[in-house]
Amino acid sequence: MPDLLLLRHGESDWNAKNLFTGWVDVDLSPKGEEEARQAGQLLADEERQGLDLQVVHTSVLTRAVRTANLALDVAGRSWLPVRRHWRLNERHYGGLQGKNKKETAAEHGEEQVRLWRRSYDVPPPPLAENDASHARLDPRYRDVPPEALPATECLADVVRRAVPYWQDAIVPDLLAAGARGGAVLVVAHGNSIRALRKHLEHIPDDEIVGLEIPTGIPYWFELGENLSVRAARPLGDPEAARLAAEAVSRQAG
Repeated sequence: MPDLLLLRHGESDWNAKNLFTGWVDVDLSPKGEEEARQAGQLLADEERQGLDLQVVHTSVLTRAVRTANLALDVAGRSWLPVRRHWRLNERHYGGLQGKNKKETAAEHGEEQVRLWRRSYDVPPPPLAENDASHARLDPRYRDVPPEALPATECLADVVRRAVPYWQDAIVPDLLAAGARGGAVLVVAHGNSIRALRKHLEHIPDDEIVGLEIPTGIPYWFELGENLSVRAARPLGDPEAARLAAEAVSRQAG
């Protein structure tokens, strides 16, 4: 049966500035580049124990693309086939994109920002249609039906767009890799990974909001029959992964 690894991109420039990022295409910070290389080393260490990466999936956002490239270089797997899709993008934060998380909490109240960030079905205010950062103006989405491009999303919306990609693209690769004793790597974002884990682990709506995804730490799943989860753990130091996840939860103050 196959192995699955989920990796959130390394710290981005806007992560470092504590800004809501969403679909805004920002690059990795220097720290994020190092996190990506460290993730690659963790993958290489696991390969020496028998992990066999065979295919990679990423979003179409630069921070995920570059994280995958840097990690694969270090792991010695830069030659792997890579599939990219917008359905693995980060959650669209609508009108919050580009705003500081703590300043937004001070303006609207911590409880309101908590609802926007971590509730399952409450989206932030939508991005204006004439906003220069609207996805319909970005050539990477030229083949996506305009009505499919979000102006804001809650986590439930991300689940609705990510799960079909899981079923149509990732599952076939998992089954093919499993037949050869291999693994699939998905490099994406905090909320798209949260959506995939909700589906894979059957996490209830009221519990998924508490799941924090740290940057740059691969999370490994050993899958069994019908792609059920047999075992799961972060690669590397589990205490470091726990502390990194706690840091994510404090970003809005």
